[in-house]
Amino acid sequence: MCLDRRQLLLSGAAAGVAAAAPKMALAASGDAAVNAFFDKTCIEILDDAPEFATNLGLDKGAYAWRKSKMSDLSWAGVEDSFAFCAKGLKTLASLPDAGLSPAAKLNKEVVAYALQLGLDAKPFTYGENTWSSAMAEASTPYVVSQQSGTYSGAAEFLDSQHTIETKADCDAFLARMRQVATQLDQETERVKRDAGQGVIAPDFILSNTLGQLQGMLAVPAAQARFVASLADRAKAKGIAGDWAAQATKIVEAEIYPALTRQYETLKGLQAKSGHDAGVWRFKDGEAYYGWLLKAGTNTGMTAEEIHNVGLEQNKAIEARMDAILKANGLTQGTVGERMIALGDDPRFLFPDTDAGRDQILAYLNQLIGSVRPKLASQFKLQLKAPVQVRRVPVDIQDGAGQGYMNTGSLDGSRPSTYYINLKSTKNWPKYSLPTLTWHETIPGHAWQGAYLTETGALPLIRVLMSGFNSYVEGWALYAEQLGDEMGMYQDDWAGQLGYLQAQRFRAIRLVVDTGLHAKRWTREQAIDWAVANSGRTRQSMTSEIDRYVGTPGQACGYKVGHNEINRLRDHAHAELGPKFDVRDFNDTVVKTGAVPIDILSHQIDAMIAAARG
Repeated sequence: MCLDRRQLLLSGAAAGVAAAAPKMALAASGDAAVNAFFDKTCIEILDDAPEFATNLGLDKGAYAWRKSKMSDLSWAGVEDSFAFCAKGLKTLASLPDAGLSPAAKLNKEVVAYALQLGLDAKPFTYGENTWSSAMAEASTPYVVSQQSGTYSGAAEFLDSQHTIETKADCDAFLARMRQVATQLDQETERVKRDAGQGVIAPDFILSNTLGQLQGMLAVPAAQARFVASLADRAKAKGIAGDWAAQATKIVEAEIYPALTRQYETLKGLQAKSGHDAGVWRFKDGEAYYGWLLKAGTNTGMTAEEIHNVGLEQNKAIEARMDAILKANGLTQGTVGERMIALGDDPRFLFPDTDAGRDQILAYLNQLIGSVRPKLASQFKLQLKAPVQVRRVPVDIQDGAGQGYMNTGSLDGSRPSTYYINLKSTKNWPKYSLPTLTWHETIPGHAWQGAYLTETGALPLIRVLMSGFNSYVEGWALYAEQLGDEMGMYQDDWAGQLGYLQAQRFRAIRLVVDTGLHAKRWTREQAIDWAVANSGRTRQSMTSEIDRYVGTPGQACGYKVGHNEINRLRDHAHAELGPKFDVRDFNDTVVKTGAVPIDILSHQIDAMIAAARG
């Protein structure tokens, strides 16, 4: 299959990749043409996106040059992406399905879907809407926002993913720092280009973004995260050199001037920025949101259908929560009001101090340890799935998500990292943390990632095109459900409420995302509705609503995917009766890897047929 470890070793090509690429059986001869295309495509992708290569640990050996490079973020680079999709689709169309193995057919179908999704974005000549942005769950009308842009991700990327072992690694770090300045300027030019088309972020997004940029520029260059990361790690490895001085000079002379130019450009747009939140206000806004929903849910569901599903499931989950609240003496007010009161209960709050934040991090590690012994009841797969828990860096916490996962490298040199936003511990009452943890770590995202990194069972092309949102996030939401089914809340009524609140929250997302972008809700209307129904803090819901403004459609993938996984499980159970084993179902979903959610049904049908014998 694509960049098979043994193929690479046998050929002697790309030795650095061979040390990290997935292990696969040698391809069947009938698959040779499609696999050759995948091999070539993988190399093109990683050459054009060297940060992705570093993320996967594929920047070594013959491909070590990638470690000193950063991606082209210019509009010309976006147009190249569209051309890449068109060319790839043409090649795939020339390769017949006849004679392909089932695995090759699946891989071909998945890759074609991703490329077509990217090409379908070509009419929308603004923002960040490519196949790669869709795979990264980050398609957006705004190149720079409170949660997107080089300013918010470059330092974290270099600090957490660019490894430092040798002097060459340090030199590569400095080379990438210089290109960060170039990327900032490329984005700034695109912001200007988009503004010329009337695409300007709403005033509240601009205000938040400008605040973060201003905060970064206020830090002395010598204290910038870039400098500390390089200098501290070089010192720890005993690598001699004036790394701090060199990095400081680049920050002063190149990065900060580029950040200043970006700040001034965004500041100049404030007078033209309005308060409307939805993409309906842009040219072809309805069609654009339709594409964003397809990218977010990988289905053909309309905004109206998604909105109505959200309303229906919100009510159903609310009824379950109401019963638990009443059973525990909480009877006054709406379910949302009672959950707000529960969230203010001192019994469930950590101190809003650094000591309290440390307590949360320790508790999260404890939770991860507690679920491991239960996994055998849900999986036959035996994965190590190492996870490290870290706080979202303070310099980006104002615009970052509340919690997220960075999957570990393919070569196992870096474990998955679970990030939690601890700007305020009041956003995290203790009963809310178990469900978040199952979602982000085990058996959620970290479990998905561990199957890729530990087994090497999927070809690299499927790893590179693995961000099908409704599968990825649908599984993580299903993982929250597995936490409940494994008995993690058996003696914890508050934790059970936290689980249901999280499920309800994803139904709420269907309502407010479509409300903002299809029904022309205001930001305030969406915040009020989310607070009233979720029982979460206004601060937390404001951050969430602003996220949906910045990445429309993405938040809809969670519940849509979760619903489909449960539908397929019910279908398999009905078909197999006493032969149904939930472990086989769960393993099949994980082993299939990220696919458009509609394609997953084919794999479940195959599982059913195999179980019947």
